[in-house]
Amino acid sequence: MTETWIVGGALRDELLGRSVTDVDLAVAGDPEPAARALAAEVRGPVFRLSQAFGAWRVIDRAGGRVFDLSPLQGETIEADLAQRDFTVNAMARPLRGSAASSAAAPADELIDPLGGRADLGAGVLRVLGAGAYDRDPLRPLRLARLAAELGFEPDPETARLTAAAAGRVAEASPERVFAELRRLLLAPHVLDGLALADRLGLLDEVLPELAHLHGIEQSRYHHLDVYGHTLEVLAALIELDRDAGPRLRVALDQRLADELTRGEALRFGALLHDVGKRATRSVGSDGRVSFIGHDERGAAMVRALGRRLRASERFTRYLEALTRHHLALGFLVHERPLDRRTVYRYLARTMPVEVEVTLLSCADRLATRGRKAETATEAHLELARELMEAALDWREHGPPRLPVRPDELGIGPGPELGRVLAELREAVYAGEAATRDEIIELARRQRA
Repeated sequence: MTETWIVGGALRDELLGRSVTDVDLAVAGDPEPAARALAAEVRGPVFRLSQAFGAWRVIDRAGGRVFDLSPLQGETIEADLAQRDFTVNAMARPLRGSAASSAAAPADELIDPLGGRADLGAGVLRVLGAGAYDRDPLRPLRLARLAAELGFEPDPETARLTAAAAGRVAEASPERVFAELRRLLLAPHVLDGLALADRLGLLDEVLPELAHLHGIEQSRYHHLDVYGHTLEVLAALIELDRDAGPRLRVALDQRLADELTRGEALRFGALLHDVGKRATRSVGSDGRVSFIGHDERGAAMVRALGRRLRASERFTRYLEALTRHHLALGFLVHERPLDRRTVYRYLARTMPVEVEVTLLSCADRLATRGRKAETATEAHLELARELMEAALDWREHGPPRLPVRPDELGIGPGPELGRVLAELREAVYAGEAATRDEIIELARRQRA
């Protein structure tokens, strides 16, 4: 094989003892022959990633790995490494044998001209000068993502340079920004990564809806401002997700969109559920703080955010629904015990996020520790357990089906038919009608 090196995150993660599935290879010369040879070995597809940069990708389906092969950026491997972002990503090892079957060379062959191994041991993220950010405006956000994934901290000069370059992050394509945010939100140290992004001014650039929640004071039933509360909601959600039972786990692990499961996308829901509060805050004559309409206002803001990030329609609508309905369960706490019709209305209203919004409401409640919090939380969680079982049944089996066709009801197409069908489904769910004759009779009475 042409002289080739393992570089970047693959080598970094190997040195950290982490699993490696995405392998970056730097090739001296044209990487196409090496890519085609590797593809033949792993019996996987090969295709050009970039005409401009000459990069190729090989997918090893059997081994569960993806290989990206790129030509050296410079005349030597050392020159290539100097063009990278952070020292921990600027190491290389010569590849001995096949990339598919051979591990990297021994540690004494590590090429580390910029001190990446020492920074790796110290848990430090060090940018390769201001020029690294000039070459790619996304890199400041990548710093926060790496901090969240690795549990590392930037050195003081890197923090300074990152804050100075934060304003340029928006110059990167929305798709790349969204990809970094996804990885940050799913990382083991997500809360630390968000705190770093906030401290360095990155949130102001990529999620201003969240950053602008700083200093928005709430009522006496809250112990934090809206920003602090939001981060506590995310923390509570992560704990609830970790403790999910088997049925809930299946629901949360379903694929949604944009390379996210429903449970993973729910982390975005936790971050964004209260973004409408800044625009809707009011203080009554009695001094009481309220945020009337923040659910609908927030849903509209989330819709705009999804478009700005060029997220999929399905993901965006999912977040809209979570934001719009995150208060629904709380409004029902004082109506306990709920009859079957009320449960039906909750599920029909919150569908298709009936499971996730129920879990989000629990995280929201757990993060609200102001006046009378203990009693309110206990009542909320008790109701949520009841509704979660109903929501999981609904998710698994769907809404109730009517054993009659709409044309058998003697009602022509139009709003009246829709109203009657909704009433019939509610009655079936409540156990008030089951047979064809009972449903037709109920429809007749509805029209009378």
